[in-house]
Amino acid sequence: MTIRTKTSNPLDTTPAPVQARLAAAWTSFMFLYIYVDFFNLYKPGVVDGILNGLVWRFEVSSTLLTVMLASVAIPALMVMLSMTLPARANRAANLVIASLYIPYSLFNAAGATAEWTFFYGLSIGIEVLLLAFILRSAWTWPRTVAVPAGALATAGRQDLRP
Repeated sequence: MTIRTKTSNPLDTTPAPVQARLAAAWTSFMFLYIYVDFFNLYKPGVVDGILNGLVWRFEVSSTLLTVMLASVAIPALMVMLSMTLPARANRAANLVIASLYIPYSLFNAAGATAEWTFFYGLSIGIEVLLLAFILRSAWTWPRTVAVPAGALATAGRQDLRP
C-alpha cells in the first residue's frame, strides 16, 4: 500500500496581501508614467518648445510645474499609503485616486496626431489597465466577518473554579 502525501511545490507562492499588490501596481504605474513623459521628449519639437517656454500649449510657469509635480507626487504617495493606511481608508483612497487618474491618463491623448497613435494608445492602455487592477483590488478587498462581542467573551473565558 502506498501512502501519498502532498508535498509542496518549491515554486508555490502564497497570495500577496492586498496592500502589497496595490503598492506594486502604483509603483508600476509610476515607472510607466515617468518613462512615457521621458520618451515624449524625443518627439520632434518638444525640447525646442520647452526651451522656448512652452509645454504642450501651456507657458512654463511655477503654477504649471506645481501641477505637474502634484500629478506625479500623488501616485508616488499612493505607493507608501497603500502599505501604511488602515484597510478602510486604504480602500477608499485607492478607489478615489485610481478613478480620478483614469480620465487624467486619457487626457494625454489630447492633440495627438495619427503618427503618435500607437505610442499614446499603448502607454495610456497600460496605465488604464494598471488603474483598473488597482480599482479591482481595492473594490474586492477581503472582508472579515464581524463576530459579536458576546461570542468572543464566552469563547475566550475559561472556567477558573476548581
